[in-house]
Amino acid sequence: MSGHSKWATIKHKKGKEDAKRGKLFTKFIREIITAARTGGGNVDTNPRLRAAVTAAKQENMPKTNIENAIKKGTGELEGEVYEELMYEGYGPGGVAVLVNVMTDNKNRSAAEIRHIFSRYAGNLGEAGCVSWMFKQKGQFLIPDDTITEDKLLELSMNFDVDDISHDEDSKMLEVLVAPSSFEAVKAAYDKEGIKYTYAEVTLVPQTYVPLKGKEAEQMIKLMDTLDDHDDVQKVYANFDISEKDMEALEQ
Repeated sequence: MSGHSKWATIKHKKGKEDAKRGKLFTKFIREIITAARTGGGNVDTNPRLRAAVTAAKQENMPKTNIENAIKKGTGELEGEVYEELMYEGYGPGGVAVLVNVMTDNKNRSAAEIRHIFSRYAGNLGEAGCVSWMFKQKGQFLIPDDTITEDKLLELSMNFDVDDISHDEDSKMLEVLVAPSSFEAVKAAYDKEGIKYTYAEVTLVPQTYVPLKGKEAEQMIKLMDTLDDHDDVQKVYANFDISEKDMEALEQ
């Protein structure tokens, strides 16, 4: 399972989003503002905005907050203008890391992101140094005790599905689809009542770096600290840590 999906599973288990709801809302607001600014304020014609609003609603973000963020993006209300950037670097053990940032001060953000990398045995690299290792995919993580792999394959066969795999460590079924098929697949899963813990168009690594011991601990701290930064929207990485090692880190 990819580093990003592994991290999504870890956060789900820890309940990090609930614990940091206010910070999560801030990230949603930035994404909604930027999506509306770049693609318009109509969720029916702006897929990025539609995805951002759906995610915000799933976390029970107030409707007024969502509407105001859209209006700030379209210019109906005065609001901040965020620059969207992607930082690339390496984590412990040579793990490839991409950091999606939305900021109103890129010099401040760059300095702070660089410091976080160096603090946890990593280093910030040049543009293009690791992005080639990732591909954009629609991704679903589904607990393997809620549906069989065969049934999931049957439900997915009419769509542009790239792969369905089973990660025994995390007890998750992972479905990868073409980004253009994501919304149709999600609608089909919702109609069938499939309970996924994660569903998003994301960046999936093509190769993985296994970590254990101190490097695994440093990697989780790096991901956690980056994820907690106000300017960071998403973090992608190609690490792989076994369930046994994860349990040891959580003790």
